Amino acid sequence: MPRHFPTCEGPIEGLYLPQLAWDVFQRENIQTIDELRAVADQLERFEGLGPITVRAIRQELDRVAAPGEQKFGDRELSGWGA
Repeated sequence: MPRHFPTCEGPIEGLYLPQLAWDVFQRENIQTIDELRAVADQLERFEGLGPITVRAIRQELDRVAAPGEQKFGDRELSGWGA
């Protein structure tokens, strides 16, 4: 899927997301991929994250998921997304 917004690497190594996402993570004190995964099913609740950005975040989490982990695109969450 083509990206319709510029992405950049932020403090969570290996993820490339819009600057807006990084700003929200900083405000919410989300500093690690494990912390992000713990709230991945609640991203719509964070002020400032719209549906396109939420989808981009989940796609990036899917991209870096360990083999065998369920992905958000499957509409099921693995243990880290529940």
